[in-house]
Amino acid sequence: MDIMQSVKTVLGNYANFNGRSSRAEFWWWALAYFVAYVGIYFVGGVVGVGEMLAGLLALGLLVPNIAVSVRRFHDIGKSGWWCLIFIIPLVGLIAMIFFFTKPSEGPNQFGEGPMAPVA
Repeated sequence: MDIMQSVKTVLGNYANFNGRSSRAEFWWWALAYFVAYVGIYFVGGVVGVGEMLAGLLALGLLVPNIAVSVRRFHDIGKSGWWCLIFIIPLVGLIAMIFFFTKPSEGPNQFGEGPMAPVA
């Protein structure tokens, strides 16, 4: 999976909290989101509206960010409610990075793996 395919997949599943997302999909999406956020912040900063545009981007992509995070937790066999661990300062961020870097564990209660062979 490359960055464009990941962005298309995440935006295509805008509010889909079912299923699973691979590590590649999640991390390519995170990179694309970060680059877009920083780019809009700086380009908008030249005009004087960088913070507002970056805030609108963050607000507009809040649902897909949560959805891909939930699907990533599903991929490692955990409930999407584990996303709430992010509320805990610092410890939550470290825990989420740890969970998001774990490899897929094969078929689980949330379905086949995201990279399952197509028949």
